[in-house]
Amino acid sequence: MTAHSTPADEILCDLAAETEKLFPDDSFMQIGSEQGSFMTLLAQVAGAKRAVEIGSFTGYSAICTARGLQPGGSLLACDISEEWTSVAQRYWKRAGLDDTITLKLGPALDTLRALPAEPQFDLAFVDAEKEDYVDYWEELVPRVRSGGLILADNTLHHGQVVDPEENATNVQGIRAYNARVRDDDRVQQVLIPIGDGLNMARKK
Repeated sequence: MTAHSTPADEILCDLAAETEKLFPDDSFMQIGSEQGSFMTLLAQVAGAKRAVEIGSFTGYSAICTARGLQPGGSLLACDISEEWTSVAQRYWKRAGLDDTITLKLGPALDTLRALPAEPQFDLAFVDAEKEDYVDYWEELVPRVRSGGLILADNTLHHGQVVDPEENATNVQGIRAYNARVRDDDRVQQVLIPIGDGLNMARKK
């Protein structure tokens, strides 16, 4: 897949390398280059101008999403780690996106609930605590416009979602999320086997 996808540029490659060096035990949380290319294309095809991201880590996915936004677009990036996002902010600036991406530190549910409960986003990406995915979903759907997209990462969770022997809290959270999205008549959705699984929903 990576050999036949648009490759990551120097900025993204440097960010991935620095993330691996600084946070070797957490670097697995960063999306892969093929998923990054896919998310940029999705934002472009959707004509997205306003986006929100739940869980930014060191900023790779935010760069990919922001690069696909329409001119004058904006991305609200939500995370709880000042350490991780200090790296992200350096790379957002290097990518010329520091005026496009706004970082909000603090619990993402609090950030979402403080926003007006009306459609305002064209695209949302969720990649945070798995047991909170359903709560994120319930806050995001009313705030995404008709025709807008909600993407959720790790929705195959290394195949553990289909293993009856796996019952960790995060695995149960993903199962609950996949079932909730599938059964929600406000959206159309598909679970795509890219990266660790990307659940893509389009609001009707």
